[in-house]
Amino acid sequence: MIRVLLTAALVLLPTLAGAVTCEDAAHEGNRYTLCTVDLETEELRLFLRDTDGAILGQFRDIQRALPDRRFLAFAMNAGMYHSDRRPVGHYVEFGEEEAPLLTGASKGNFGLLPNGVFCINDTRADVIETLKFAKTRPSCEHATQSGPMLVIDGQLHPRFLVDSTSKFIRNGVGTSADGRKAYFVISRNAVTFHEFGLIFRDVLETPNALYFDGKISRLHAPSINRSDPGFLMGPIVGVLETSAN
Repeated sequence: MIRVLLTAALVLLPTLAGAVTCEDAAHEGNRYTLCTVDLETEELRLFLRDTDGAILGQFRDIQRALPDRRFLAFAMNAGMYHSDRRPVGHYVEFGEEEAPLLTGASKGNFGLLPNGVFCINDTRADVIETLKFAKTRPSCEHATQSGPMLVIDGQLHPRFLVDSTSKFIRNGVGTSADGRKAYFVISRNAVTFHEFGLIFRDVLETPNALYFDGKISRLHAPSINRSDPGFLMGPIVGVLETSAN
């Protein structure tokens, strides 16, 4: 269950229980959906290509590619991509690097430095600022680079403006200090970077959080009867579970 502040500033709406907990929330006049993944009990990983090397692109394509009794319990787009849907930044799947780490200047939101890497291992996940990642080179079973960082060591990204007029549906991820929990958030109305960062800093209290994308933000959450259609995606993050039947 997501640890929340039960105050007038945050209102949670009841949803169906599940192994991956997803809840609707409101904060400072904006609406969000928040999903919590426990790395000690859930199989969290990235998805990009099928066994033939073709980029998957849709939640349904992942499900179709899974063996019997395996199902996609949660998923979200997980990083920016080129027109051919290759990852813009660093990408690792099952320890194999597909795209290198980018540490220099680049275009768009990805280049709103500092950006960062979402690093997944068997029992923990971490959001790590890119230059720190380059210096420490942690081992990641799965990794996707995106940007900008939303929260850096407990502080909002220094270039976020309180009075910004740039509003989009946005999604991203933050991780607990011990790496045991990953919190995935998608806005349900258009928000600024500053407003979006506050969910991670002030409500979830994640020391570090990373922006995934804006216009193409999508969520697959069967526990709340939601699976967003739309544009073909590049990297996707998701949880796999096994059915009892």
